[in-house]
Amino acid sequence: MTEDPRTVSVTGSGTAEAAPDLLTLSIGVECRRADVATAYRDAAGASSAITAVLRGHGVANPDITTSGLNLRAEVSWQEGRGQLVSGYLASTMLSVRLRDISDSAGIISAAVAAGGDEVRLNGLQLGFADAEDVEARAREAAWNDARTRAEHFAALAGARLGKVLSAAQHSSAAPPLPLAGGLQRAAASEPLAVEAGSASVTTALDVVWELLD
Repeated sequence: MTEDPRTVSVTGSGTAEAAPDLLTLSIGVECRRADVATAYRDAAGASSAITAVLRGHGVANPDITTSGLNLRAEVSWQEGRGQLVSGYLASTMLSVRLRDISDSAGIISAAVAAGGDEVRLNGLQLGFADAEDVEARAREAAWNDARTRAEHFAALAGARLGKVLSAAQHSSAAPPLPLAGGLQRAAASEPLAVEAGSASVTTALDVVWELLD
């Protein structure tokens, strides 16, 4: 009977950084009005004005996505009368990909100006249009980290590494960068600078090696 081989299982992590070339913006519209038809009409108008400005700045249709649409009554409690409808809220959300980060501040400012007081900026994320090269470097770093850990464990056990029996990858992207509360209603007259800096890709690898005597 063949005995099961001795193994060592480790998790290696690696991160690679590069200058981002893609900004994903979450921009919303909220309209509170006395009647449902006006709330819906004004929200639609503000959203259309924003998308028209974005297209005017060269943002392609596939880079503009409606990601949410809500319409609800707002109620308040009054003593002796119970719950009463105080108005209606219509809201929608756009996810916008900007591929020229150097011009993104001006585009965001123009979009805010087009939407007016109903605009809400919910955050942005800097990343890569094609992240394969950065991901490959992160995987290589994670592999080297895993092998270093495995060799250390093998040495402690008085053994050496054999063949790789399995490997699994877990990737994570950088979370969106939230805008401070005071910026939720942005001043269109003063564009906020967007500093690209660097963005990172982090990868973790679970690797199992055979242990040899």
